[in-house]
Amino acid sequence: MSAAPWDYIAKLVCIGDSGCGKSSLTIRLCEGRFVPHHDVTIGVEFGSRIVPVGPPYSNTLPSPTTTSSQPSSPADADADTDTDGTPTASKSGSAAAAAATGLPPPPTIPIEKPNTPQPPQKHMKLSLWDTAGQETYKSVTRSYFRGASGALLVFDLTRKSTFQHVTDWLNDLRQIAEPDIVVVLVGNKADLASPDAPEEDDDDTHTHTHTPGTGPYEAGDGKTKGGNKREVTRAEAEAWAARNGVLEYVETSAKSGANVEMAFMRVAERIFQNIQAGRYDLNDRRSGVKGPSAGGAGGAAAAAASKSVRLTGGDAGRGLGGGCC
Repeated sequence: MSAAPWDYIAKLVCIGDSGCGKSSLTIRLCEGRFVPHHDVTIGVEFGSRIVPVGPPYSNTLPSPTTTSSQPSSPADADADTDTDGTPTASKSGSAAAAAATGLPPPPTIPIEKPNTPQPPQKHMKLSLWDTAGQETYKSVTRSYFRGASGALLVFDLTRKSTFQHVTDWLNDLRQIAEPDIVVVLVGNKADLASPDAPEEDDDDTHTHTHTPGTGPYEAGDGKTKGGNKREVTRAEAEAWAARNGVLEYVETSAKSGANVEMAFMRVAERIFQNIQAGRYDLNDRRSGVKGPSAGGAGGAAAAAASKSVRLTGGDAGRGLGGGCC
């Protein structure tokens, strides 16, 4: 039997208030598409994707200080870089094939000099748990935090109340999950929090009513200036992340795909670094990370059964089951 297509498997949870776009982020990563109309998640939904971790791929990742939070636009097609930070000129034929299916293009590994030895590329299967954000299901949602090695703590940039609740979500997570869990704060719907945002957006997923006097972008007539519905500044979010020991703050747009892949990859890379530092018992399921010995040929069968998407190939598949919130 063939070996598993991954070296490690890690459990990641997406948490935050209802309507922040957690399911849209998961679908964007796993299937490369945006769903404008969807049902509220009840309990948990699942997805998976296999991603490269460690060198040589990690050498191509942009530094946190150089990443952009602006959503992509059709005009970006001719730009030098894509929304995932990968140089357009370095895209391969497999990338074009992936683009034809609607999936995000796979990252490329730079070609080094012939005499430079390359370490074998490691891969990690991200087992994504998209949890319900409604208070009704919160007692059930907490149980899914056990055994998670990473988390995306998501809030809506156009609703400050969702940002005010991230402290409660983080406290719940740290009470139940492992002490070393890797957390990235994600401000979603950046396409509506930009000075270039359109005046109107008929997308129900992004519908937001601004109450005069409740946000910093109120105009004299009581309407938001332009289409910019931002209610949480980058400085506020970054300060919160620093105070609460969160790895990083990333602004994303599930609609355009901007920075979605990067947010998940930041978590995956830090988990890989923790693996290299020996912080996980790969044979203990409670650690949230498993090594190849835990999967073997069975891991390959499981990966095939879940139809996960591998970044380093041009093949496409669907890695998310059920509806989304």
